[in-house]
Amino acid sequence: MGVKNFKPTSPARRYYSVSDFKELTKGTEPFKNLLEHQTRSGGRNHFGRITSRFRGGGHKQRYRVIDWKRDKIGIPALVATVEYDPNRTARIALLHYADGEKRYILAPDGLKVGDKIVSSRNADIKPGNAMTLRHIPLGTMIHNIELKKGKGGQLVRAAGVAAALMAKDGEYAQVRLPSGEVRMVHLDCHATIGQVSNIEHANISLGKAGRSRWLGRRPHNRGVTMNPVDHPMGGGEGRTSGGRHPCSPWGQLSKGLKTRNNKRTDGMIIKRRGEKG
Repeated sequence: MGVKNFKPTSPARRYYSVSDFKELTKGTEPFKNLLEHQTRSGGRNHFGRITSRFRGGGHKQRYRVIDWKRDKIGIPALVATVEYDPNRTARIALLHYADGEKRYILAPDGLKVGDKIVSSRNADIKPGNAMTLRHIPLGTMIHNIELKKGKGGQLVRAAGVAAALMAKDGEYAQVRLPSGEVRMVHLDCHATIGQVSNIEHANISLGKAGRSRWLGRRPHNRGVTMNPVDHPMGGGEGRTSGGRHPCSPWGQLSKGLKTRNNKRTDGMIIKRRGEKG
């Protein structure tokens, strides 16, 4: 697993880099029964109005159905392939369970074809095994963490990230997330052992604007370059720095304003990201 750079044969190639894909299983196709069609909206809602700006286009993709719940308790599985997933930054692994079922999971770093993994309270502490936080030793690196029991993993799923199990107090565990936030999660929630695969993803440079378009990202233009009808910071004779505090097209301040608005779970956060001490 590494990053492949190119000779600067053109301005686009000068800063162009890709993953070497050495960890992938060669000569395999995605398992068709776990593929779903994806419809694209281009950032528009059912009225055809843009609700998410600077989105659209991109290469056609098929969605891989991922097993976030890991609810095949006690049934061992064999890792058949490690594959590329166009919908996420991490790699995925196809599991062949002992009862004949096949499922995709998020591949942890170090998982190889032929490995055996299981979801069980008695499983070994090795990458790919899943269990409840109640049965994971303190200090273990984990990912794909549930927030609600049985809902499936919602936290720590991007390439190369991992959380740390810090402490257990009563019915809750304290987990340090990749952002630095320390959060309480119920001990009956499941998590997977290990760090998410494709660690070198953060070192990849797109190299050219067209590669962003392949990913469905359209050009992002600043508010100060717009007209007053389009943005509060637009307009003016000549170049200006906006003439007011930076904000969104709808007037919401964009620098330093706290946008979290979920009082129900405020008490679950012990230390917010970015806090010192």
